[in-house]
Amino acid sequence: MGAGIVVAGASMGGLRAAEQLRAAGWTGRITVVGDEPHMPYNRPPLSKEVLAGRAPFASLAFTPKASAADVEWRLGARIVASRLAERTVSLDDGSVLPYDGLVVATGMRPRRLGCPGPLTGRHTVRTIDDAQGLRDELTRPGARVVVVGAGFIGCEVAATAVALGVAEVTVVDPLPLPMVGPLGELLGRALLKRHEERGVRFALGTGVAGFAGEDRVTGVVLSDGTVLEADVVVESVGSVANTEWLDGNGLDLSDGVLTDGLLRVGGRPEVVAVGDVARFPNARYDGVPRRVEHWSIPTDTAKHAARTLVGTEQAPFAPLPTFWSDQHEFRLQSFGAPALGKDDVRILDGDPEGDVLVGYHTGGRLVGVVALGGHAAATGAARYRAQLLKQPALTA
Repeated sequence: MGAGIVVAGASMGGLRAAEQLRAAGWTGRITVVGDEPHMPYNRPPLSKEVLAGRAPFASLAFTPKASAADVEWRLGARIVASRLAERTVSLDDGSVLPYDGLVVATGMRPRRLGCPGPLTGRHTVRTIDDAQGLRDELTRPGARVVVVGAGFIGCEVAATAVALGVAEVTVVDPLPLPMVGPLGELLGRALLKRHEERGVRFALGTGVAGFAGEDRVTGVVLSDGTVLEADVVVESVGSVANTEWLDGNGLDLSDGVLTDGLLRVGGRPEVVAVGDVARFPNARYDGVPRRVEHWSIPTDTAKHAARTLVGTEQAPFAPLPTFWSDQHEFRLQSFGAPALGKDDVRILDGDPEGDVLVGYHTGGRLVGVVALGGHAAATGAARYRAQLLKQPALTA
């Protein structure tokens, strides 16, 4: 029997890779290695339903497809090094796994602030254990919460904390509006208004200089000298790719793992990358390699990468990115690549004060749509999906 395929990473991307390898016709050995002790589980609910107590942790686990029942899972094990030329990976227990094929699916970890101050009372939201620890803190009577970062996770956590009835929730961000990076000013202003109306406070246009307190955080020191009192701090300031184990192989690891249009790594036909660690050119757009941290990407990349690895894929990867974010009682729903069209943003339907559907354009061409509001708004965005799928590539 050959060495088989090693899947490095046991989150959703690793599971989908194993399933798609079977679907693509691979009948040999598959070994999935992951540093968490848990089987793959759904992460988006961690900042919403799980924190709110509406979903038990056990409900997050994915059920592997029957075709992947014979996959070997090595959980609680971390890959620490690799020799791609020799086709081996090394684990933290000293063992070495040879492979015929390798799937890079090690994902991301939360970026942490390097400011001075105590660590106790500071949280991130990435794993089941993270969410459990944060929920225990948010349910303490009178908790004052400061969320650093007004992106997807930061805004979701702030909304959940308000719904739990915490005493104060303040979001800090150096940018002037929440989620302005991916969505632009129009929806950024609409989001700010909606969050403030529901009790979330904001300190925007300022950064964090440090944390007050001795053994535990008691406040957040802003760059202008203001101190926000805090019993709980949530750091939501971006992610770091888990690629250190690939050092020394001559790869471009400057932002995740650079791949070609077939998701091959370093020009090697036996190594592919999937999930948010992969930095790939999207043939649907301008061909510039980018990482995409959306829930749909692990499945989309796994399908394409599996076919590449078994030698049946010839077409370049061209997904239609999709994301959603539930905050308070409203939802953001997006199709396409709005970040590419932030210089030409138009209201397609509705009004920012209520349900609204916004279009993002490049060279006059629609490249993304985002809905903000209730079910009707999200349904409106979905109607543009077919139109976006039919669009020719930006480079065509």
